[in-house]
Amino acid sequence: MHREQSREMCPTPSPAPQAPQNLRHLTPGQHEAFWRDGYVLVENALSTPELDALRATFAAWVAESCHHRQPWGEILDGRPRFDLEPGHSAERPALRRVNSPTEISPAYEAVMATSRIPAMVADLIGPDVKFHHSKINSKLPGSATQVKWHQDFPFTPHSNDDLVTALIFVDEVTPENGPLEVLPGSHRGPLYDLWHDGRFTGAVARDDEAGMLARSRQCVGPAGAVCFMHTRLLHGSAPNLSAQPRTLFICVYSAEDAVPLSPNPLPSRHEGRIVHGTRSGRVRCVTNELRLPQLPTTASFFGQQAASYDG
Repeated sequence: MHREQSREMCPTPSPAPQAPQNLRHLTPGQHEAFWRDGYVLVENALSTPELDALRATFAAWVAESCHHRQPWGEILDGRPRFDLEPGHSAERPALRRVNSPTEISPAYEAVMATSRIPAMVADLIGPDVKFHHSKINSKLPGSATQVKWHQDFPFTPHSNDDLVTALIFVDEVTPENGPLEVLPGSHRGPLYDLWHDGRFTGAVARDDEAGMLARSRQCVGPAGAVCFMHTRLLHGSAPNLSAQPRTLFICVYSAEDAVPLSPNPLPSRHEGRIVHGTRSGRVRCVTNELRLPQLPTTASFFGQQAASYDG
């Protein structure tokens, strides 16, 4: 696929708002950085007890994974809750995804709904914020899991693009353990097509990815930090080449007046929950043009991405 064919026709995204006068948890500089670059890293976003609870819960899930050879558990649509990387074993566990962890863990639900995270999102996109979905993406030492380059919005299109992905660092994220890599400012550019040769692959075309890697920036930081990422920002990540785990708790939030245009790829009983502000019942629409995603049929989108340009 040629580069010009990989992009969707779409107008400029929603304009960046002025930093409000009553920012509660972010500085004006952090607000400006998010809207300029499409992401911002905030350290010490979680309290020590919140972080400890997330880590202990995930460690218990890793221990449980040693008793399984295949993905297990079940979410609302019947797919597995826990996804294992090929090659997983009790001796070398490779639990790479937990779908909708807020449904089965009070610790994860509390961070999603009642920590400082929703208020920080409100500082970025306005006072009324609702929850869309959550997951844990983990790269245990020696795992081969990578995330090919994509934007989140084509997976979760809404009536407007005021959506924020909060990537919470359960572990320290270093240059060696498969950090998030982003293309600064790309949220202000076009939407990229994730359909190739009649298949929804969840990844941009290969020739596009090469150029993105050359201009990418790593998002690294201590455990307890959070990276807020605009839904249109191009991003990916490489495998973990270190002896240290890299686990992210990922929560996706939207403005209250953003309405989904396709089914949730990770349905949850918490979907649509107002986590900051109030419910207005209004819908705000902006003009976008894109192809709707194909819902995953496997435990996670890693199965979709495996079909991008490797198969």
